[in-house]
Amino acid sequence: MKNTVITLLIFFSAFHISAKEGMWIPLLLEKYNFSEMQQMGFKLSPQDIYDANHSSMKDAVVIFGRGCTGELISNEGLLITNHHCGFGQIQSHSSVEHDYLTNGFWAMDKSEELANKGLTVSFLEYMEDVTEKIMEGTDALEGEAKANKIKGNTDKVNSDASENGKYKTAVKPLFYGNQYFLYVYKVYKDIRLVGAPPSAIGKFGGDTDNWMWPRHTGDFSIFRIYADKNNEPAEYSEDNVPFQPKKFFPVSMKGVQEGDFTMVFGNPGSTTQYWPHQAVDITMNQRNPDRIALRDKKLEIIGADMDADPKVRIQYAAKYAGISNSWKKWQGESKGLKRLNAVNTKLEFEKEFKNWAEQNGSWESTYKPVFENFESQYANYAKYIKASDYYSEVVFRGVEVFRNARLINTIINNIENKQNEKVESLRSAALGGLSAFFKDYQQSTDEKLFAALLPMLVDGLSPEFLPEELVEMVNKSDGEKLLDKVFRKSILTDEMKLRKVLESGSEKQLLKLRKDPVVALFNQLNFKYEADISSVVAKVSDEITEGMKVYMAGLMEMKKGQSFYPDANLTLRVAYGKVEAYEPKDGVEYKYYTTLSGIMEKDNPAIYDYDVPERLKELYTAKDFGRYEVNGDVPVCFSASNHTTGGNSGSPVVNGNGELIGVNFDRCWEGTMSDIMFDPERCRNISLDIRYALFLIDKFAGAGYLLDEMEIVY
Repeated sequence: MKNTVITLLIFFSAFHISAKEGMWIPLLLEKYNFSEMQQMGFKLSPQDIYDANHSSMKDAVVIFGRGCTGELISNEGLLITNHHCGFGQIQSHSSVEHDYLTNGFWAMDKSEELANKGLTVSFLEYMEDVTEKIMEGTDALEGEAKANKIKGNTDKVNSDASENGKYKTAVKPLFYGNQYFLYVYKVYKDIRLVGAPPSAIGKFGGDTDNWMWPRHTGDFSIFRIYADKNNEPAEYSEDNVPFQPKKFFPVSMKGVQEGDFTMVFGNPGSTTQYWPHQAVDITMNQRNPDRIALRDKKLEIIGADMDADPKVRIQYAAKYAGISNSWKKWQGESKGLKRLNAVNTKLEFEKEFKNWAEQNGSWESTYKPVFENFESQYANYAKYIKASDYYSEVVFRGVEVFRNARLINTIINNIENKQNEKVESLRSAALGGLSAFFKDYQQSTDEKLFAALLPMLVDGLSPEFLPEELVEMVNKSDGEKLLDKVFRKSILTDEMKLRKVLESGSEKQLLKLRKDPVVALFNQLNFKYEADISSVVAKVSDEITEGMKVYMAGLMEMKKGQSFYPDANLTLRVAYGKVEAYEPKDGVEYKYYTTLSGIMEKDNPAIYDYDVPERLKELYTAKDFGRYEVNGDVPVCFSASNHTTGGNSGSPVVNGNGELIGVNFDRCWEGTMSDIMFDPERCRNISLDIRYALFLIDKFAGAGYLLDEMEIVY
């Protein structure tokens, strides 16, 4: 009985306001959260956080790129985010001759800032509850007819809000479709790199320290947003001028103390707090182990080649970091879920839900069919998502040359369908991407991935999910023979040959590429995936979502009067908590902060990720800390109890006065299961202390002119 009570308490934490848990919609803070925030130390108003008609904090926060957050820190468009969020841009500008990854980069005036093709930042103009508009005319409809009506309504809402393309819009379902919100963004496209510390600072500790506390990582980079002369979005131009924001964050030199109020304001990507037990079981016992094993092999191969060749290290730095990040997170997530006895915790709560539904007479008619369907749906889902995970890790995110095969395959399909305009557009796009692909491509590394991953695909999946030709080929050939038969006979690894065909090849010549062995193999794999795997995953996922919509409505009714936060979906949210230490396991107790002294203790010139730059050692030895000194040291990072996830990388961490005290960049490994189940004792977010960023900009990089743009508060 005692264990049952404990597990229920853990699960119930998802259904009440907690100082530590929740990713809240800023538009609704006054209704649900503001009183508690005040009690914890927040001194401003809800309108200071979000106001659609006047400047507020939301105007200083952006979606950076495709999935991070950034924040404005000057009235000249200066933006700070994480080093790992800007890593791809830093890497793209790097070469053996100009190794900005190793040495860092700092523009000493605006003329030295580096443009970044394709990088955007998105400002939220406003959000709006559009549930009634989306559901209009759907009461009498079911199934496909209802889905089509919802889609039509959604398209209209998006179209109206976009104002003929002036804004980017998104209607997103909350609570599995029980509510819909519209998000309207203004997107800026001229974003320039201003500064980034060396990776030995910005990525200090590398994958060893990733997701871990204590951290000593200076995980930040600086960019600047440019606009046209009217302060509106524009493509890159030398005539563009620094963007003038409606709002930017004052930067605090006051520091943090344990128990201080903290708020993280960003764009968390995805959480699944309300999953039933079957989904947790599949993730913990199937999906995570499968994906970890496949990434083990990828990291082993790429890591060895990076260690052996400085050129490969630069080429594959961003790729390796991307593979490693989720790989390590999944390990911590599974460990945390097991510690919380997550599957049984969910089962116990589902029993409570059943009792509630039986008491009000809704179980048999409304909820029992949903739970019965979950049993069969998740059994089917487990089978097909396993195949999907393998294809994702091997075919679509593993063997690199398959990316070129996908491009060629798409061009050929459009030739066969007589889509001439599309063919020319695709040719142009493919040609435009070739240089970038081959700049960061090493054929020998990809050969090793090909030889190792294809046998893992065949061994890991049932034959029904595999092309017969592949199974036969892998079973009859070792890795070297496989390479000779397929990989080394392809032109897709030869930039010059591929460029020539794409530039001047006739349609007939392009169609002949169907016979290229890599293109042919990819086509077989892709056809099998689309015909027999992805379509089933999508269908079953839709069925599960329909059931979750009913279940979620029941949960909201069961807990009526209590506040709910919707799962994260890469939209603006507020998380609040306090500066807080923690105990990761029995007998271990951590402080809430780290310092420059800790960096020096970890210094190891023999290890790339721990090789502290000489300039930083000089500053430390001389105790040349300037105004950033605290008790004879420099603060580096701090931990707090804000509920964060992917997408919160780069988010501003502010104090009760709305002043920037840190930049969020990670979570503690023991708490990475917080996407699925939150544990207030172990879940901590990790932030860069903004004073360390200022110290590095000023004393280390000598770019103190950037601080002159900021409003620094003492």
